[in-house]
Amino acid sequence: MTPRAEYPRPHFDRSHSWSSLNGEWDFRADTEQGWNRTITVPFAWETPASGVEAHWLPVAWYRRRVTVPAAWAGQRVVLHFGAVHHEATVWVNGVEVAAHRGGYTPFEADVTEALREGEQEIVVRVAAPLDKRDIAHGKQRSVPRDDFDGVCFTPSSGIWQSVWMEARPVTHLAALKLRPAEGLTGIVAEARVEDPVAETRLRLSVRGCDTSVEVPVGHGPVRVELPIEEPRLWSPDDPHLYHVDAELVSPGGTDRVAGYTGLRTIDVVGEDLYLNGRRLFVRGVLDQGYWPRTGITAPDDAALRRDIELAAAAGYNLVRKHLKLEDPRFVHHADTLGMLVWAEPAATGRFSPESVAAFEEQIAPMVERDGNSPAIVIWGLYNEEWGLDWDIPGDPAKQQAAARAYDLLKSLDATRPAVDNSGWTHVRTDLLDWHYYDESAASWGRTVAALLDGEQDDFPVRLGPDFVVRKKLAGTPSQPLRGLPNLNSEYGGGFTSVERAWHLRWQTQELRRHDRLAGYVYTELYDIEHESAGLLDFERRPKDLAGVNPAHANATTTLVLDVVPVAPGRDLLSTSREVAVGVRVSHHGAEPVTGHLHTAWTPVFGPAPESPGEPGPAAEAKPFLLGAPTEVRAVLPDGWTSGRLHIALVGEGAVVARSALDVDTHTALVIGDDTQARA
Repeated sequence: MTPRAEYPRPHFDRSHSWSSLNGEWDFRADTEQGWNRTITVPFAWETPASGVEAHWLPVAWYRRRVTVPAAWAGQRVVLHFGAVHHEATVWVNGVEVAAHRGGYTPFEADVTEALREGEQEIVVRVAAPLDKRDIAHGKQRSVPRDDFDGVCFTPSSGIWQSVWMEARPVTHLAALKLRPAEGLTGIVAEARVEDPVAETRLRLSVRGCDTSVEVPVGHGPVRVELPIEEPRLWSPDDPHLYHVDAELVSPGGTDRVAGYTGLRTIDVVGEDLYLNGRRLFVRGVLDQGYWPRTGITAPDDAALRRDIELAAAAGYNLVRKHLKLEDPRFVHHADTLGMLVWAEPAATGRFSPESVAAFEEQIAPMVERDGNSPAIVIWGLYNEEWGLDWDIPGDPAKQQAAARAYDLLKSLDATRPAVDNSGWTHVRTDLLDWHYYDESAASWGRTVAALLDGEQDDFPVRLGPDFVVRKKLAGTPSQPLRGLPNLNSEYGGGFTSVERAWHLRWQTQELRRHDRLAGYVYTELYDIEHESAGLLDFERRPKDLAGVNPAHANATTTLVLDVVPVAPGRDLLSTSREVAVGVRVSHHGAEPVTGHLHTAWTPVFGPAPESPGEPGPAAEAKPFLLGAPTEVRAVLPDGWTSGRLHIALVGEGAVVARSALDVDTHTALVIGDDTQARA
């Protein structure tokens, strides 16, 4: 059975004329003589799935014998590589046909002139340097190590995305760019044609619509608008896609390619984000794209889709694919499922002319490969000054590198907001995002409030066990600190699953307390190797979250409790069995929400009961405006010294929001404490 047998390039689909080359290849290390073993492509040679599990191997060779389908006679035969880490040289029948640098970007080679009768031999040499600091490598570990080695993982070297062949005429489509027309009244299609000749014509049609355009092709891109009557917009609630068929006819034959896009806008308006003209609050989660036995390659296509479904089940509407140009099929599944995506290239490890060039080389291929996707609503670039020696404020050259990357990206795609240096000091950005981790609920709440109220423009970052610095939001005077959307794009705390669930619940509610915030990204969806920060384990199995349901914390409508919690299992210390707490409604829907607050008790760490419990006072909220506090009172059941108070907002017979509060009277009586409600 061929691994990863699905067509690998859904945004530029020539699947009517392709052949997968995934599967068993001959393999040898550079120091070995003869082809003495095999490897399963497309899994990196460090992984168990590859069958090799070779670690810290700097150079290796692949070989495969293939037969070109007889039906392709008279056409050009093209060899495609989705991604090879890091530097690949390719020979066909002893003729060098391609040399490519960059472990995350695709490349191809027209191999027609190298073909011979009968069987063909493909040989690939891959160099994967141990010292990765000057190359784009994302979270792959380097020797010598990066500054951020503590959050890096096993390298994934060699061929790690699909390999395949396609057939096409001499005159062929090289790219098909699809973008929504102004006003979302249709699709603007821009086609790039290679080797156009006289009498070449391009026909574009939208499936399911009475829309078709035919135009002559000359030199330069062909740009046409495809109007759509009664357009249906793409959104997370209705991820409708329009498929475009392109047919290029020339004296040399006919080339057919299919692409698709969705009609949607993503706009920055002051401090807010808008999707299709409606206010958008980002509820995001970090996804680093690693799997236990397959490294940075998904074990199968279903695994890519499953990760998106798991994020959606936890209440998230966006996935930040972290420091990795993911397999294009991930973006495809996000498009079809309606999951928003924050996409970004792989990081380098230190600042040098070579590393800056390597980082920038990813930007154009990223936009060309994935730019048709309606799901991608944010482009990221640098992350936390990685590859910039953690020193944007102290070095104008590093400031210029961040600004240049932003300018390059925006020159290629001005339709999406872009972030120059996610999380730390910004130089030129459309979103003012920050990464703030804190194990104290009290100081977490104070710092978030100070940042969003404008009282401070920096925050503490722990770079080592005893090394804490304050990171400024702006690295140059020209970068505004007001008038841009604010996002906390990394947060989370706790070492055990119980602690992490507790921080998820309380830190997320504190973010929802502030109407100025445009969204958040939680770290992270699942564990990876030694990093145990996930809501799920590395196998994507649920963890013990002590009765916390992430979907409640991340819902469109949720509850914000006016409490500064003490510790897991002891949110509120009370000297009395009767407790009172202020409850506010945070609502990011299109219409106001109203209902009544209900209460029910379970033991501490108990999950929410099916019944919302006893009805109480009314509560309401307008869209994107935190509701006024409503006091909820409840009494611990007889004989209980502690318990979890579940609070639910019920409207029109359905639960629309939930939260909970662990109350402990025994500890309060022992230490003589009183309740610690918010002022």
